[in-house]
Amino acid sequence: MKKNMGWRELGQGDSLPAGTAAEFQTGDWRRERPIFNKENCIQCYFCWIYCPDAAIILDENKKVAGIDYRYCKGCGICDRECPTKKEKRAIIMKEEKK
Repeated sequence: MKKNMGWRELGQGDSLPAGTAAEFQTGDWRRERPIFNKENCIQCYFCWIYCPDAAIILDENKKVAGIDYRYCKGCGICDRECPTKKEKRAIIMKEEKK
């Protein structure tokens, strides 16, 4: 049986230059998908600010227009941070259908 390696035995990690996230489409990691309801959006930009994957799309007028599912991992932060609640929610997490 192989012994667990300590940090000294591990190889050096990989690092990438800044600004390369657009090259890595991670949307197929999702278990849940955020559904955007434009009519209920109050344009607070909380989803855009907090999204760790820059998956929130702004239109030419800088208004929230949707979600780029190629990059969205389905973490749900956009849903949790959205101040709209109850039946007027702007973002709702739904199970991903394959």
